[in-house]
Amino acid sequence: MKLTLTAITVLTMLVLFSCRQKEETPQQQAQPQQQAEAGAGVSVHTAVVQEVLQATAYTYLNVKENDTNVWIAVTKREIQPGATISFADGLEMSNFQSKDLQRTFEKVYFVDQVAGDVPPASAAQPSAGTAHRMKPEMEKQAIPVEPAKGGISIAELFAKRDSYAARTVLIRGQVTKINRAIMGRNWIHLQDGTGDSGSYDLTVTTNDDASVGDIAAFEGTITLNKDFGSGYSYELIMEDAKKKAE
Repeated sequence: MKLTLTAITVLTMLVLFSCRQKEETPQQQAQPQQQAEAGAGVSVHTAVVQEVLQATAYTYLNVKENDTNVWIAVTKREIQPGATISFADGLEMSNFQSKDLQRTFEKVYFVDQVAGDVPPASAAQPSAGTAHRMKPEMEKQAIPVEPAKGGISIAELFAKRDSYAARTVLIRGQVTKINRAIMGRNWIHLQDGTGDSGSYDLTVTTNDDASVGDIAAFEGTITLNKDFGSGYSYELIMEDAKKKAE
């Protein structure tokens, strides 16, 4: 009898141990994936659409996540207020001007994809990547600015872009727009009155600051066909620029 009870006890322990192993296995298998997702540093948001504004290439959505309202922009599609959508972090733009809507957004996030009860983007519309590459074109300003000593004009930079690729150049111009603290840097638009359509506005990334209307000189490295992710790319950009004293 004593031997029988011992055998039953051992058998019970083996069964419990086996069940415990089966319960723990999925969790143990999920850990590497969870760690990888956490390490990726990408946040996924689920929000309810509060307001919809349709422009030519984009649909602007005011969405509410918990108690926070933000504006996001996606490739043009039909979305109704009240829809619940999910999306990953997008490219943040401050003081973004939409010419179509004749409106300036204090802050808007350009998002590649949204999930939920949302129709896909129309085939007639550009993809998110293409739309982002069609970055908002700045209007040309009548602001003739002399090049800095030892520097070049914006028109010359664009005309000879291949020869200036990966080189450090000095450009002097007027600040026409600035977006601060995006991806750890300031994004400054410079014009000097030279250049034709598509080649008169230079985007500069820098840790230095400036104000719209300033005449300033920046020295930095010229990069061609730069892709920052989220479908946002530049054919020509000046990176890691330093503001030069004049």
